[in-house]
Formats: sequence, structure tokens, C-alpha cells
Amino acid sequence: MIDLLCNFNISRNDAKQRKVLLYVLRGPGGPGGKFLKLFVSGVYIPHIEGLLRKLRKYYFLVKSIFLTIFFAFSLSSCNIGTPKTYRFTIGISYQNLQNEFILNIQDAVRKRAKELNVKLIEVEGQGKAENQISQVENFLAMDVDAIILNPFDKYGSAPVVSIAKREGKPIVVLNAIVVNVDQADAYVGSDDSEAGRIAATYICKLLNGKGNIAIIRGPNGHSAEIQRTSGIAEVLKNFPGIKVPFDQSANWDRAQGLNLMENWLGTGKEINAVIAQNDEMALGAYKAIEAAGKQKDILVIGIDAISDALKAVKEGRLCATVFQDARGQGSIAIDIAVKLLQGEKVNHSNYIPFQLITKHNIAGF
Repeated sequence: MIDLLCNFNISRNDAKQRKVLLYVLRGPGGPGGKFLKLFVSGVYIPHIEGLLRKLRKYYFLVKSIFLTIFFAFSLSSCNIGTPKTYRFTIGISYQNLQNEFILNIQDAVRKRAKELNVKLIEVEGQGKAENQISQVENFLAMDVDAIILNPFDKYGSAPVVSIAKREGKPIVVLNAIVVNVDQADAYVGSDDSEAGRIAATYICKLLNGKGNIAIIRGPNGHSAEIQRTSGIAEVLKNFPGIKVPFDQSANWDRAQGLNLMENWLGTGKEINAVIAQNDEMALGAYKAIEAAGKQKDILVIGIDAISDALKAVKEGRLCATVFQDARGQGSIAIDIAVKLLQGEKVNHSNYIPFQLITKHNIAGF
């Protein structure tokens, strides 16, 4: 009944709506009564005292309903309660939410923000550095307390840090780096060159230091692509028996990884293993390999340890993946942003180690 009354907006000349409201208050077939023009929050309410005298049997019930309605209207047109207050407001720009690993980071960010009573304003760059630059300008217009940047491009997303510092806003760089990361208040992530070294070392070991390896890279210019490529190269230079006939980007994308692998297989050149710089591309490559009936001839390793990759390692489709702690990174980024806002000292570089996952230790993940 209260919900119904709260949605009424009755003009003094609308006899039909007055009749409906009176019907609600007194029930069908009840006696009439004089009207008193009483306005509460712009709603016209009939005078009910005469009605109450004639309905003594229901006096206390109807009176309590009337008082409840009056109280509800006094709280801003039936919005009972006060708006939730937050300790801080933090704006976060993700590089691209089409990637499962970044979605895992987002889940952790949201969970930790809720635990710390932090309001989040979340946007994604959709794989474009220029989007992230305009997004941080919007954050400043909203006067957020701090900014978290998950950069898409090492160079293109760098102005976000400069803009935030110019306006005196604390900024935490998350997961990937920008060329001016030293100017940020903190960085949370992993050393991506380490991931490249781990993956390459394991594959070279399985191949006994001889064979052809195809490398599927992330987007050109992305900090993880640059560092993982560097880590792979650092290892391969120690294995002269390893050749790299194919080396190309598939932009972190599973479908592009599949298409790229199909093209390479179509050349007829021998491939003994694939190092994909993330799991999405590794899984796409494996699908192409499986379709060609070469799954027993070509080893595939990925990086990130997303759920599909863990399942593939367990089933023997991927020989391994390199675990990157998305949830740890997201949670720590929120913790550090809050500490900065509270005036606490924080470490500038906060690295979370990578770990190799094979069928021998997957039970721990």
C-alpha cells in the first residue's frame, strides 16, 4: 500500500485519482468524508479523521498506516535511508576487459574495494592508449581521490601518469608498465621478463636444446610483450640448437592465435614447440594444432594460468603455463592506493613472482 501511495502525484482537480486514493485508504464500499487539502511532498491526501471516527474498528491500523506514509514521504519521496558513504573514490582504467586475465584482476579489485569501503569508478581503454588518456581527464573532472592505471601501451599510455601527477592525484600503475612508471606513486605487477625466461627455459629443456620454436607475441609496444620477448631471447641465446622460424603478434587474442598457427602450419615448415606470451593465444594455437592432427608433435606453453589453461595443462593439451597472480595484483593495488590516501609510506615497486605450472604441480593451483 505504501509503495502504491508513494507513486501517486495527485492534482487537486483530478477527482478520479482522489477517488482511487480514498479507495485505498478506506476500502471498497466505505463511507465518504470531507476532504482537507493536505500536501505532503506534492501529493494531495484526503482528510481521514472523519473516516477514522466511522471506522473505529480499524482506527489504530489505519492511523499507523497514515503515519507510515507521512514518514516515508518525509524521507525524500520514499527513498528510505541515507546514501552509502565511502572512505575514498578511486578511478581505475583497465587496458581491455576482453581478456580473461584482466577480468580476474577486475574481480580482485572490486572485492578488495568493497572490503575497504572504497567507491570504484571503472572504465576500460578497449585496447587504445588514447582512450585511457581521456578517461583520466574524466576522473579529474569527477575529482576522484586516486587513480589506478592498467596501461595498454608502454609509451602511448604514459601521459596518464603525467596528467595525474600534474593535478596532484596519487596514481598506481597496475600489471603492465609505462615508460615513465618511475613518476607514478607505485607499481604493482610482475617482472614479465621473468615469465619469458621461465617459459623458454622449460621448452628448451623438453626439447633437449634442439628444435624449431614458434613465438606468438602480445601487442607490439605493450610492456608485457616487450619484456616477455626480452626474457625469451635471453634464454634462447644460450641454446644454439634452437631455431625460431616464426615470430609474430596475435594481440593476446585466442582467435588470432588460432589463425596465426593455421597459417604457419600451412607453410609445411617444421615446428616442434610454441611459446605463446599469454594463455589465450596458446589455447588458440593448440586448437589449430589439434585440427591438423599434430598435437603429439608440437609442445605448447602459455603464460597467465587462466582457468582454461589450467584445465588444458591438467588434460595434457598444454605442456605448461606460467602463473601470474591476477588476484594478488588487483588486491594489492587497492591496498596501496588507500595507504597513499592515508598518507602512509609504500614501496614503489611491488613485484609478485611468476610460477611454472605443469601436470606435476597443478594440484596446488
